[in-house]
Amino acid sequence: MAEQKWPAHYGPDKRYYTWNTYLRDKFGSKVFKVPLDGGFDCPNRDGKVAWGGCTFCSQKGSGDFAGNRKDSLATQFKTIKEQMKTKWPHADKYIGYFQAFTNTYAPIDVLRESYETVLEQEGVVGLSIATRPDCLPDDVVAYLAELNARTFLWLELGLQTVHDETGRLINRAHDYDCFVEGVAKLRKHNIPVCVHIIDGLPRETPAMMLETAKAVAKLDVQGIKIHLLHLLKKTAMVKQYEKGMLQFLDFNTYVQLVCDQLEILPANMIIHRLTGDGPADLMIGPMWSLNKWEVLDAIDDELKRRDSWQGKFAEIPLQNQD
Repeated sequence: MAEQKWPAHYGPDKRYYTWNTYLRDKFGSKVFKVPLDGGFDCPNRDGKVAWGGCTFCSQKGSGDFAGNRKDSLATQFKTIKEQMKTKWPHADKYIGYFQAFTNTYAPIDVLRESYETVLEQEGVVGLSIATRPDCLPDDVVAYLAELNARTFLWLELGLQTVHDETGRLINRAHDYDCFVEGVAKLRKHNIPVCVHIIDGLPRETPAMMLETAKAVAKLDVQGIKIHLLHLLKKTAMVKQYEKGMLQFLDFNTYVQLVCDQLEILPANMIIHRLTGDGPADLMIGPMWSLNKWEVLDAIDDELKRRDSWQGKFAEIPLQNQD
């Protein structure tokens, strides 16, 4: 049997460090994220820094698969957990995932009540909180540090691109320097950070998308979500698409690009996601993205064809993991 060339912690079947593998190693069994809508807003939607939100963002704040915000967090958690148990009946460990909108954009007492409510639910082993780098005031960071000391915690921090001209085009309403400062605030307290990036944004070339991954590879972040841009109905980006500002990535281009990105990421950066999809009834394109497992299988196959793996060409082989 040939010697495994990629790092042993990836396992024998994957050439990158999956979120699923990381959780199994840490908790000893399968762990599920339960997506929740905490009822929050975003500062680039309500006028604090901009109006309307990111141009790619759906009416549910990228929480299209999260719970119903009309329900309490306890009800959302129980509803989605029961749905999961129909498919995975032996599941008994869960991460409360605050997914929709900006989940640190509220007064500290509101955040505390929301997070603690979810931590009290049966089977919850920790929290994953999605937010923006410009929504990390000192009192919130101090509370997150407290949480990090007593439970399993990840902060999912939206970057999308390192190119500020693209950021302005998609109405992010913060720049790359703001993101770097946000990471530093969290890492000062050893809070694990997962960065979100999007491949396929308007007017970006594959070379620009690779530059984003190269920049992330040099940051003190512990995980990454690589999303494929998918265009949804009733989003502001539809107008950009109609003006010819956006061209969908094709299947093969995306697979090649993701493999290029994986090769330059540090070997112990946890890969939380390698594609993205949306509700089929809202999708404008690319429609091939709905076949998520075909995309993931193609990435595996391409890494094998290249005889490659995550970190093969990384400038920084290992990142900080606290």
